[in-house]
Amino acid sequence: MTNLAQQLPGRYPTQFSAYRRICDAALRALRPSRVPLLLGLSLALLWNAQAADDAPLRVGVSPVSPPMVFKEGNTLAGIDVDFAMALGQELGRPVKFVEVKWEDQIDALQEGRTDIIMSGMSMTRARQVRVAFADPYLQVGQATLIRREDSSRYLLGFPPQLPGAVGVRKATTGDYLVQQEFPRAKRKEYKSAEDGAKALVKKNIDLYISDAPIVWWLAGLYEEKGLVVVPIMLSDEKLAWAVRRSDAQLLDSVNKALRNLRDSGRDKTIIRRWLPQFK
Repeated sequence: MTNLAQQLPGRYPTQFSAYRRICDAALRALRPSRVPLLLGLSLALLWNAQAADDAPLRVGVSPVSPPMVFKEGNTLAGIDVDFAMALGQELGRPVKFVEVKWEDQIDALQEGRTDIIMSGMSMTRARQVRVAFADPYLQVGQATLIRREDSSRYLLGFPPQLPGAVGVRKATTGDYLVQQEFPRAKRKEYKSAEDGAKALVKKNIDLYISDAPIVWWLAGLYEEKGLVVVPIMLSDEKLAWAVRRSDAQLLDSVNKALRNLRDSGRDKTIIRRWLPQFK
């Protein structure tokens, strides 16, 4: 086998000695007997990388919170559903929705059953210990749904003691807020936001506390039933998508995709589709 380093000009032996050693090592690695092995390894790495890029993005959702994620018939719909489809386009990956009970979302993520939670999750310190949040995509807070006939109770502000039983959805920031700020309140847990609204109409509870977008949606849905929103926010929160803390590459890709959606204005288009009052 021809040694290319030997063909270098002889008057530069010292300058080119390191270069010769590098060339010799490279040529030895390319001996005919090793070419199939190197080729096989290269193809395997390329195949794995392509497979990772083509793998479905498994999105964990809990379809019980309109307008974030819910079902229209048998079809998933809502803000986070639209965002998930846009994210899949940005990442060049197909999207697979995985329905998970709300209280099991983080466990499902950590156990590898999902890749990302996109289901109206608020960023909290407690959750940040277990998951890595992407940049927030919506600023919200906890709001209160009541019967119109009870509006006078809130004319001078939010009462220090809740006037009756309060409905919440288990393991949500609304649930935690009631437990922390109103520990003596009679709490009733509901599986979905609509179940809470129905209980309010039937006077099984006197108010329902949840994320503001959900409360606004319910007020519109049950306007004829006499439900309205108390114009007082109980907290200031940010919604964000969550990935495993070990998945730094996906987190970086998600943040880049979200920046692209913001720069193009597609994020506001998605949100305003479901929340026309959003500015």
